[in-house]
Amino acid sequence: MTESVPAVVHWVGALAAVLTTLCWLPQVVRVIRLKDTHAISLATNLVFAGGILLWLIYGIAIGNWPLIAANAVSMVLTLIIIAMKLRYG
Repeated sequence: MTESVPAVVHWVGALAAVLTTLCWLPQVVRVIRLKDTHAISLATNLVFAGGILLWLIYGIAIGNWPLIAANAVSMVLTLIIIAMKLRYG
């Protein structure tokens, strides 16, 4: 990352990564607990997973660990939702 960027900017990015990653946790817990996926769009989650994969590849390419970690966790959570949707419809 560029050293000329103020530290607060990096903290804002890190907080954004944590919040947008953890926002999927309640959905995953609910889907696992209730096994009810009827209100979840498979197409939307597949497209979202594709976007996460691209962000993950980008993070790896530029060596940005916060970007890599956030997208790796998001990918796991999204893949759980997709797997549950495929299994329980």
